[in-house]
Amino acid sequence: MNGRRRRQFLAALEPMLEPGERVEVTTIINLSTVSVGRTAAFAAASTIMSGGMAVIPVPTPMYLAMTDRRLSIFEADPMFSKPRGHVVTLARAGLVRSSIRERVINSSFVVSAPGEEQGLRLVFPLLGRKERDLVAAALPEAV
Repeated sequence: MNGRRRRQFLAALEPMLEPGERVEVTTIINLSTVSVGRTAAFAAASTIMSGGMAVIPVPTPMYLAMTDRRLSIFEADPMFSKPRGHVVTLARAGLVRSSIRERVINSSFVVSAPGEEQGLRLVFPLLGRKERDLVAAALPEAV
């Protein structure tokens, strides 16, 4: 994340921070809760309904901030560097993650609370591997 984006993201995040809370990592991610099967089914249905033109949903880029206490996610405006709005904040205590899934252009893992059926898949771009490793190291891997 470049300096301008980081400054504007931190300005939006600062009012939400508790006294003494410090930001450890900021990065750009994609966020997903939809399964690959549902995405493939959507693409196939859109191809049939539109007469041959496939539509594949593209995730909106998000800003992720990991503090010493929480994970906060904001929607990023793809045209400008300002965050659009707050999406979710999760307390780090009790969160677990899946193993890291490496791909050629990105990598991901799922963050969830123990006992929850659905988690959030955090997808990190190729250039965000350093930040991915910092977030992954802070969350224990689910057994």
